Amino acid sequence: MIDNIYILQIETATPVCSVAIGKNGETIAKIEADAPNLHASHLTLFIEQVLDTAAVTRESLHAVAISMGPGSYTGLRIGVSTAKGLCYALDIPLIAVNTLEAMVHGFVPQKTASDETSIYVPMIDARRMEVYMAQYNAKLQGVEHTVARIIDNQAFADENKGQKYILFGSGADKFEALFDENETVQVKVGFRNSASFFDKLAFQKFQQGLFEDVVYFEPYYLKDFIATTPKKR
Repeated sequence: MIDNIYILQIETATPVCSVAIGKNGETIAKIEADAPNLHASHLTLFIEQVLDTAAVTRESLHAVAISMGPGSYTGLRIGVSTAKGLCYALDIPLIAVNTLEAMVHGFVPQKTASDETSIYVPMIDARRMEVYMAQYNAKLQGVEHTVARIIDNQAFADENKGQKYILFGSGADKFEALFDENETVQVKVGFRNSASFFDKLAFQKFQQGLFEDVVYFEPYYLKDFIATTPKKR
């Protein structure tokens, strides 16, 4: 029986580039930065730094957990490719965690007051007025699965049954003014994702043996990538 389980956790689905080390389901070290286009240049450096901080060698790792999406197409590809490479090299399993589920696990413990009627809505920006989102109750149970959705000021009007909707994440910030006078929809701005948010989820999957096929696993993009050409100046 293994006394301590060390899992390297990688989050690249959002603008945040984040790496953490989980020990038995608790974060013991993390490093992250929130800036555009950091993933390609900083991810491997962050991995080395967080291992040094935690005093954990690569050979001591028992698994790599990756934020599987939805989210940034480029960020997800970089994160998953890096995770796969480590799993191949170290002969350890790959664990995938839904990005939105990790976000709600990171957000709810931070809230100031418990409200059993609230619905928590993690959102990842998908450009313009569209987001990737899901809905969870106060017990962190999913009440709406992951979808891509265009948001307007009536977005939650038809489904409201006395609940308050709490929006957070990179996709929610842009709706602060839209719902400013809506008493049933509250936008919590400034929430940023972190690899430390899925330590318990990753540890639970490790204990249950819920591993991905390293050869065939692909990120959960939700939508096909559409290449665009820059506008002429």
